[in-house]
Amino acid sequence: MSGERISVVMVSFHTGPVLFEAVRAVLADPGIDELVLVDNGNPADIRRALMEAFGADDRVRLLQGHGNIGFARACNYGADVSTGDAVLFLNPDAILETGAAKRMLDAGRASGYAPWLSGGRLVDERGVEQRGSRRGKVDLLSVFLAFTLLDRLPGIRSYNHHRDPLPEEPVPMPTVSGAVMMLDRASIEAVGGFDAGYFLHVEDIALCRAVREAGGGVVFVPDARARHYGATSEAPALAVEWHKVRGFYRYFWSGRRVGSKLGIVLLGPFIAAAILGRALLSR
Repeated sequence: MSGERISVVMVSFHTGPVLFEAVRAVLADPGIDELVLVDNGNPADIRRALMEAFGADDRVRLLQGHGNIGFARACNYGADVSTGDAVLFLNPDAILETGAAKRMLDAGRASGYAPWLSGGRLVDERGVEQRGSRRGKVDLLSVFLAFTLLDRLPGIRSYNHHRDPLPEEPVPMPTVSGAVMMLDRASIEAVGGFDAGYFLHVEDIALCRAVREAGGGVVFVPDARARHYGATSEAPALAVEWHKVRGFYRYFWSGRRVGSKLGIVLLGPFIAAAILGRALLSR
């Protein structure tokens, strides 16, 4: 495995100063061979600063000028341009620890899955694991319970597993976060990459499902850490949450189970109201 090349694909849209910290962390890792930075429409001053800071580095490829084509499509664009044997999709507000990418590659290879997908552990500035790093299968009932906060009632388990005891080694996990997610080239080709019909949000959940449905599996790698700031984008919160609503509608409407289509018709309005209402309250 030591000869395998790792590419990092990072998609940025009005990320802010943390973007530069995230890029420097990637370039500081000797186990990472390439960074493909997909600029989805950052302000002109940020574009100039990116070119000045990283344009001369042979390991960095800056893809600019295409505008905001959506997160999923931009990830696919970056993966197509990349040259690595494995591709790590990393959020531009996630600071990757040195060695994490290599551990994710090793865990994916050792899993025996084909296709395989590995996910790292997201932590906050205190080192506490964040929600989303590891989840069970995301079904309609679990989403309804989570966004209506009913999963906080005694005896009701959330699909988020971040409060469970941390495993000592990589373990199978139905769903991991797209903020730090890796596949090898063969796995990307097997599932066709991200579903470009998702503009923002839920595309990572859908990709995990696609890997499982293709006969492969997903692995959570506990010692592959990334410090995740979150919510650094200047994009309007309500617009971001609306894309999340659309993403969940697409996810359940495209499911293989007929009941998921009926379920999203019945429960979808309540989920949408809960997601958008939370955004309005946060404002």
